[in-house]
Amino acid sequence: MQIYLDNAATTKVSTTALQAMLPYFEEQYGNPSSLYSFGQQANEALTDARERIARHLHCDPQEITFTSGGSESDNQAILSAARIGERKGKRHIISTAFEHHAVLHTLARLEKAGFEVTLLDVHEDGVIRPEQVAQSIRPDTCLVTVMFANNEIGTIQPISEIGQICREAGVLFHTDAVQAVGHLPVDVQEQKIDLLSLSAHKFHGPKGIGALYARKGVPLTTLIEGGAQERGRRAGTENVPAIMGMAAALDEACETMQATGEKLTALRDRLIEGLSRIPHCVLNGDAHARLPGNVSFCFEGIEGESLLLLLDDKGICASSGSACTSGSLDPSHVLLAIGRPHEIAHGSLRLTLSGETTQQDVDYTISAVAEVVDYLRGISPVWRNLQTGKLQYVTQ
Repeated sequence: MQIYLDNAATTKVSTTALQAMLPYFEEQYGNPSSLYSFGQQANEALTDARERIARHLHCDPQEITFTSGGSESDNQAILSAARIGERKGKRHIISTAFEHHAVLHTLARLEKAGFEVTLLDVHEDGVIRPEQVAQSIRPDTCLVTVMFANNEIGTIQPISEIGQICREAGVLFHTDAVQAVGHLPVDVQEQKIDLLSLSAHKFHGPKGIGALYARKGVPLTTLIEGGAQERGRRAGTENVPAIMGMAAALDEACETMQATGEKLTALRDRLIEGLSRIPHCVLNGDAHARLPGNVSFCFEGIEGESLLLLLDDKGICASSGSACTSGSLDPSHVLLAIGRPHEIAHGSLRLTLSGETTQQDVDYTISAVAEVVDYLRGISPVWRNLQTGKLQYVTQ
């Protein structure tokens, strides 16, 4: 038996997406830059995919650039906005302390180049307040970048309010929407988003393909040189099969979003309720302003790595944080950002559901987590010291 509960890390490619990809491996495999008709058939497919993806974001197809995924899109968006700001003498960027490392590492690179970065503190509920953004904007601010939904604790940010603040201040607004697209309604026009990153493998598309939305009038800095593909924004022959899989997966995700969201919200809340019965644990992030399929807990007195390995023995695939940092022994920067002390941040567990998750999966997981936590605490000297009063509990 295997219960896959790490869908924030990656998802299973849907049958719909796979079927959409196959013809472009075997039949219509031409290079879309070629002038002959066989190549132009592939180019027409790119046009179709671009139009479909744009429709779901409520933007113009020419505002979509295909990339290798969320990390590349984040890099290109932030570096482009920085270049625009630099030309105007603006070198201040606002972000948050719990962004994905694709954002944080790019900002650190810009700091070394002389930019000033303000990382907003995150409230314990895992939600940034719009007034924090408004109060931090300065005359030399060139960019605000705030993720749509956090990749570890699933909390949804007030994107529309932040977008409005940025638009009124004349500051570019980028959002890393990798965890949101395909799971939450996105409208770049209504939400006043200037730049948006997405990745197909988070909504049952293939890995290694994503897109960057850039509003008309926002020039992109080229990261990859070598050709005129993507209207000169990104060199390299387009990955047509993957792009077609991404478009098909997004079509399907958006068509079923409401029904899937309602199902996942019910399962999520059932899972939260069941895990909350375990003594001395805490839910990370707001219980309701979170992605439908995201559950994140910290359990006092245990190590997350041991919890994951023992859950794996029971057939449950989970994580202790984001996939990009799950191999690290350091506590999650996201959990530290919302105020979790080191001693319990180490005992974190992230469970992320999909449309294939069942109530039986959830109930089994609740039982398995409770059993593993009890076992690990039974052999933990830290837990023994907590019980005897030599150490004080952090959680209730």
